[in-house]
Amino acid sequence: MMAIPIGFLEFGIRDLFETLVIAAVLYYLYRWIRGTFAIQAAVGLLFIIFINLLVSLLGFTTLNFILRSILDVGVLAVFIIFQPEIRKLLYSLGQNTTFDRFVGRSGSDATIDEVIEAVRNMAHSKTGALIVFARRSSLQDLVDFGVKLDSTVKSELLETIFKRDTPLHDGAVVIRSNRIVAASCYLPISQNPNISSVFGTRHRAAVGISETNNVFVIIVSEETGRISIARNGDLTSGLSIQKLRSEMEKALGVVDEEDVGFSSEKAELEMK
Repeated sequence: MMAIPIGFLEFGIRDLFETLVIAAVLYYLYRWIRGTFAIQAAVGLLFIIFINLLVSLLGFTTLNFILRSILDVGVLAVFIIFQPEIRKLLYSLGQNTTFDRFVGRSGSDATIDEVIEAVRNMAHSKTGALIVFARRSSLQDLVDFGVKLDSTVKSELLETIFKRDTPLHDGAVVIRSNRIVAASCYLPISQNPNISSVFGTRHRAAVGISETNNVFVIIVSEETGRISIARNGDLTSGLSIQKLRSEMEKALGVVDEEDVGFSSEKAELEMK
């Protein structure tokens, strides 16, 4: 294999490829932990390693022994400290998102219309809601611990579920394969410190489930009636009904060019 001499080193194509792979891995690892507690913890570990090297050079035996003892359990500490990020990464690796693009679509025009109608009414009445669109075989653990329904998606049913006086209003509704499969499902709360303090438990739960699963989540604020969505760990707030429909069509179903005019007509009707 051809090698390029760099000083006393020989740098070949294989070395270049290996360097690019390592750089890509480090870049994506940084993207996973960016904006979380893990990034501060990583800086702290690097600081301890730097101090240990400095102490070794200065010959401080006792300090060197203490720092080496801390670093000896470094692998275990990494798994404990970065447990949420490692879990998120493993969940992501276990999901074939390319395959999902072809068989994982869970939306239809009828389902989207019913959800849009329910969300519009609940936003107007400031009824808190949390609706999760899941892939065909996902979130079964949450469904099992919720109240199973297996019902057609209807706006009246969604509004009834989330009414304050009903037993099922506290929790999330899971929609899968155009069916309401469960209600009163409790979602994991995100620990992302970058989520604004103005958002409450409902929004943090939406972000939490979207961090570790390929889902699309709609949130209606009980305090303001504001509509938000969560996907891939990102929260977008303050959506109009027209913008919500656009996001749902992109996330849950393929919009053909022939349907653009029809969607525009629906948007015009929703503005009235």
